[in-house]
Amino acid sequence: MTHIQGNPGEIHELARYEVRPEELEEVIAAIHEFVSYVRGNEPGALRYEVWQERERPTRFVHLFVWRDEEANRIHGESAAVKKFAGILYPKCLAPVEFIEYRQVDANRESAKR
Repeated sequence: MTHIQGNPGEIHELARYEVRPEELEEVIAAIHEFVSYVRGNEPGALRYEVWQERERPTRFVHLFVWRDEEANRIHGESAAVKKFAGILYPKCLAPVEFIEYRQVDANRESAKR
């Protein structure tokens, strides 16, 4: 049996949070601006997705895969992260929870990077 465990050195993370309902529109606009920045400026972000909970739309999950520690560091130190956090954090009901994961298996291999 073959197991697909991702590329060595990749960092798999998740961030989750909930915002106040009255802040939802501004948060979604900030998400779009932020992800656009990541897409255009961070080649080390192999995957950056934001998901909104269907039943409770004030809850979000960000899924990210970084090529390596350097890509994660560059992202974390960017002005775009500071700007996004400055908008998001005051609108959250609790601190954003960041969790790092290890890929155990997948239905297919990631594209060659």
